[in-house]
Order: sequence, then structure tokens, then C-alpha cells
Amino acid sequence: MNDTIVAISTALANEAIAIVRVSGDEAIEIVNKVFKGKDLSKVKSHTVHYGHIIDDKKILDEVLVTVFKSPKTFTKEDIVEINCHGGIFVTNRILELMIRVGARLAEPGEFTKRAYLNGRIDLTQAEAVMDVIESQTNSSLRMAGFGLLGETKKIINEFKDKLLTCIVSIEVNIDYPEYDDEVQMTNEIIKPILKDLISQMNDILIKSEVSRIIKNGLKTAIIGKPNVGKSSLLNALLREDKAIVTNIAGTTRDTVEGVINIGGVVLNLIDTAGIRETEDIVEKIGVEKSKTVLENADLVILVFDYNVPLDNNDLEIIELTKNKNRIIVVNKKDLEKKLDLTAFDDYLLTSSFDGNDIKKLEQKIKDITQISGIKSIDATYIGNARQIALLKNARDSLNSALEATKKEMPIDIVSVDINNAWVSLGEILGEVSNDDIINELFANFCLGK
Repeated sequence: MNDTIVAISTALANEAIAIVRVSGDEAIEIVNKVFKGKDLSKVKSHTVHYGHIIDDKKILDEVLVTVFKSPKTFTKEDIVEINCHGGIFVTNRILELMIRVGARLAEPGEFTKRAYLNGRIDLTQAEAVMDVIESQTNSSLRMAGFGLLGETKKIINEFKDKLLTCIVSIEVNIDYPEYDDEVQMTNEIIKPILKDLISQMNDILIKSEVSRIIKNGLKTAIIGKPNVGKSSLLNALLREDKAIVTNIAGTTRDTVEGVINIGGVVLNLIDTAGIRETEDIVEKIGVEKSKTVLENADLVILVFDYNVPLDNNDLEIIELTKNKNRIIVVNKKDLEKKLDLTAFDDYLLTSSFDGNDIKKLEQKIKDITQISGIKSIDATYIGNARQIALLKNARDSLNSALEATKKEMPIDIVSVDINNAWVSLGEILGEVSNDDIINELFANFCLGK
């Protein structure tokens, strides 16, 4: 990290303003080479300066340059931000110029990676940066905000501190048994501590499924046999003509996707090929793909045709979805009734072209997910898959320790599982980490962040 990096930190589009960010020991020196205005090496930190970027004695752009001096910066390095006009061409020219005069093009997420490696933030805060950028609802933004402010770190550190107290006391008892004033750590003393920690971790893990949905949305598959109106339903929910709609069965041969926000819940909608027995090779591939989508779906909107009696294809679909979180929609209510509605315990009778029916479906989605009704989101809602996996590891280790205490195992044996839990919690914060994992994590960030 001895070199100085540069990247465009705003969207590369024709906008009013763009920012080219430079970070490293030579950031001020490098920008100063091409900045016509105040001598940036002599200005105070956290100040803005008007001037021009010069390339080969020619004015490239009129800019505002902001100087941030180490250590009170995002990366804890010197940072210079060039606020230029937001044209794609001029922004790229300034980026190229910075590289020519000594900076290196930053890797994806390298600014945040440097903030982490320099101790400015922990790994949960680094991941929260990307969560803020990718937030699609108020709830997901609020969740990300807790991580960004260090609330997740605080919870994990509290767990670690309690475990560390146990570990240290056990080690003192083992290594220095002559210390009469030291509390003798026994299985009976440790049991309630372990039970309390396991209970708190379980509370977070129970919420983690809801947290995942808040963060990533619900994978919602629209399933049914051909020509029941799945694509029309998708278009109605999206309020746009996303999928091709015809009266020819089998028109949709591949998945068509779209994203909507219903009451604070993001639905990743997937319109699938109709499921039926077919000899058409292309359609058969689409049917198999539909079944795969169905297996991975969080929510299924199961569609039937009001004008067509149930057949074996319908019965197969009902069987495939019986253990799924599903909403049954009987579509095309404006046509003659030929479907036996007694086959369903609960259903919505709709027309994809009736706005009120679509609103009823949206309300049904809100009711069945129940996520939009959550008002008290707090720091215990953790939706990051890596963090949850490590928290599960820590919880499992503590369960093993608890079982050992029940079997009256020696305290030093119990300590092994407690140590394992402590290490897993440290991995959540990035205190014990693998370089390859760290590199992969930050590679998923956008350039300039």
C-alpha cells in the first residue's frame, strides 16, 4: 500500500459533476503537478480550492480540488478529490492524466480496503459501505446504517469480551492454581454464561432470514402451465410491458425478470416458462429451468386459468409447490368459469388488466411476507451472509462447550470450544482473516469506493 491510487468515484455518465479521487502518500504531490491554482502542499487539511487541471500547458478543465490530510481521512492516507465537470470524456482525461503523472489505477473497492487495512474501519463496516450503496428500501438502508456506524461491531465485541473473560479466567486457574483470590472457573459458573450468549446469538440468527430478505429481496417465481396469464401478471406488477404476451401457449420459453418494491419489500420477480409435458426441445429446456427457479424461490405466485379445468399439469404444479410459501392466483376472471375453485383452500380471483385486483395481490404479498410490518429494525438485524455463517460457527462452538459442561468434562476441554467461538467472532470483524477472502470481498466493490 505504498503506492498512490486513483479512480473515478462517481457514476461514469454525462452528469453535472464528477469526482476523481486520489489516495496515498504522494496524492497531494501528484495532483499539484497538474493543478493551476494554490500550491496544494501548503494548504490546510479539509479545504477546497478553485483552479484548473493543466495538461501539456493546456487547460483540461475548471475544477474544485479538496485536500484531506492524513490521518483524518477515509483511508487514513492523504486524499485529494478533484471535482470536475461530469462529462465522460473530460473525466476520463483527468483520470488518465493522474496515472501519467504517478498514480496507479485503483482496484475495485481499494479505497475501502485501505480504510480497513489501516484500521479506520472493521470488516463489518467495510461491508456496510457496499450495503448502503446497494440499498433499495428504507429498511435495507437502515440495516446498512447500523453496520456503517459500528453497531454490528459493538454487538460482536460484547460477545467477544464475555468469552475472553471466561478464557482468561480458565487459563489463570490452569496455569496459576496457587492464586487463592482468583475465582475458580467451574462448569456451573460457565453454564449460565454460555446459555445467555447462545440465546442472544440465536435471536440474531432467527432474524437473519428476515434480514436477508430485507437486504436482498424475495426471489419470487410466477409459476403455472402455459397461457394462464403469467406474463400479463408480471407486466401488471411491474407497470410495464416487460414480457411478451400472446394467446399462443408456450410464448415464454425462458425466464423474464423484473424488480418491484411493495410496501418496503423488494420482489425479484421471475416469470417462468409454462410447466407442462412437451416434446419441443427448446420448450422442454425452459420447463426444466422453471422447475429450478421454483426450487430456489422464497415466494411462489401460482397462477391458474379461470376458463380452463384443472388437468394433470396443474396437479403436478400444485404438488411441486405444496411446501413452498405460495399465493394462488386464479386469473382471467372475466372469462367463463370452467375451473373447480373448491380445489383451493385460499386463492385470489383476478384479472391481470384490473388495477384493483393487482392491488389486492400486492396486499396479499405484504400480508404473507409480514416484513413490511416490521417497525423496530435494530442492530441485531444482520443480513450479511459471511457474518451470519461465522456467527453460526460461534454459536455451534458454544453449544459444544455447553454440552461438555453438562457431561462434566474438564474445564480445559470446555475452553477449546470457547476459544473456537472467540476466533469465529474475530473473523466477523476481520481480526483473524485470510488474505484471499479479503481480496475477494473487496473485489465485489465498485471502482472508486
